Amino acid sequence: MLLRHVRLVPVGSAAPDGLVDLRISGDRIAELGRSLTRLPAEDELDAAGRWLIPGLWDQHTHLGQWSRQGTRLDLAGATSRAEALARIRAGLHATGEVLVGGGFRPSNWADPPTTAALDEVSDSRPIVLVSGDAHSGWLNSAALRRFGLAHRDDLLREAEWFDLLPTVLAAEDAQVGPSVYATAMHAAAARGVVGIVDYEFEPGFVRWPQRYAEAGVRLRVRTSTYPVDLAAAIDGGLRSGDVIDGEPLLTMGALKIISDGSLNTQTAHCRQPYADGGHGVQNVLGPELQALLSRAASVGLSVALHAIGDAALQIALDAFAATGARGSIEHAQLAGTEQVAEIARLGLIASAQPAHLLDDRGVTEVIWDEQRAGRSFPLRELAAAGVELALGSDAPVAPLDPWLAMAAAVHRGEPHDAPWHPEHSLTTAQALSASTDGRATPTAGAPADLALLDADPLAAGDSATVAAQLRRMPVAATIVAGQVVHQAW
Repeated sequence: MLLRHVRLVPVGSAAPDGLVDLRISGDRIAELGRSLTRLPAEDELDAAGRWLIPGLWDQHTHLGQWSRQGTRLDLAGATSRAEALARIRAGLHATGEVLVGGGFRPSNWADPPTTAALDEVSDSRPIVLVSGDAHSGWLNSAALRRFGLAHRDDLLREAEWFDLLPTVLAAEDAQVGPSVYATAMHAAAARGVVGIVDYEFEPGFVRWPQRYAEAGVRLRVRTSTYPVDLAAAIDGGLRSGDVIDGEPLLTMGALKIISDGSLNTQTAHCRQPYADGGHGVQNVLGPELQALLSRAASVGLSVALHAIGDAALQIALDAFAATGARGSIEHAQLAGTEQVAEIARLGLIASAQPAHLLDDRGVTEVIWDEQRAGRSFPLRELAAAGVELALGSDAPVAPLDPWLAMAAAVHRGEPHDAPWHPEHSLTTAQALSASTDGRATPTAGAPADLALLDADPLAAGDSATVAAQLRRMPVAATIVAGQVVHQAW
């Protein structure tokens, strides 16, 4: 394919001025130049001066749950238990054995989410509700029986919830079928996404080959394993970066470990206590964490290590330092200055989800305190220290939309709000560079994973204006491995 009259956007490296042509051969960019000659049988696409960037990646998703958002009962924004219960009661007509919903955030509710309250809506049909941060589940008695759990009146949290979640997701998958993945992947392609890192609670290296063929959307997918399936991944000879089942766009990613909890569940493991005197939850203790990292490193698997609280982050950094494992700190939401320097020294990636702060900014001072709020999402400090940033969504916690993540990183709030701790804001160029999986300005020999835009993503303006522009960024075309997967003109 010959792509004519594009404007190259400088992403991490310089770009030529004016319009250029770009030739794609197979899955690579073969040539860049002005007024290139069309080859016989070569498709030609006139970009008419549109802006070209490397294709975007979402570096942290739970794609199954995100794909099923449209089929789930939506509890996002419910301001009380009564409001949530009213929505659940209104949604009981939905088909399927298990009613699954999500998005509730009870940290500011006057009444807690209890089994008894949910039983008042229905004590016969299983109801499973996933919290907005995905770190807890609200089940009624019928669901507890359905999934073989003892009766309880409070939420399932952290490890107990994560142990149950794969079984819930499998039941949900059987109800909705594979078409939801195709819909979600098409939507991602329409936002310029060429690749997705999937951390769903399943053995992705087992599930994705058939799912990928059924979905039929040619995006890159980097899947993962959790510790429970690590032995199977090792037995399969899988190393990070390996092609899975002969599909070159489907590759093995990291060992994912959730070492602590989250802010809204008040389980992020912190040095300073919460109001109740607790310090959160450390799901994986230091010795076990080091053993997991050593095992992963010995077989060529990188590690994606969830650490939100600063105490959990320190345990994670100590484990990386002791083992020499490579990988990323997922979230890096609360980090001290010395920890930022240690992330840089160890060569770890900070995999951050800036859109989380849109929800978290209103509760951080309440759940943590003002001092810790000032250390939350320290993106600019991480970048200044030389840490590689990789932006994502943690979908369904935030929408799978890299432009929303970039907007939140630049403005740190809704466009109409004053930015929250703007000293931690990224520039637009930094946010864009952190969204392309390390790809720089398109050049000859690079993979032909590209996004063509109807507007300049680096257009100048104050942070609120830039954030608004990024949120509505029009994507004209998305190309993956040399093939057009989305075209809007």
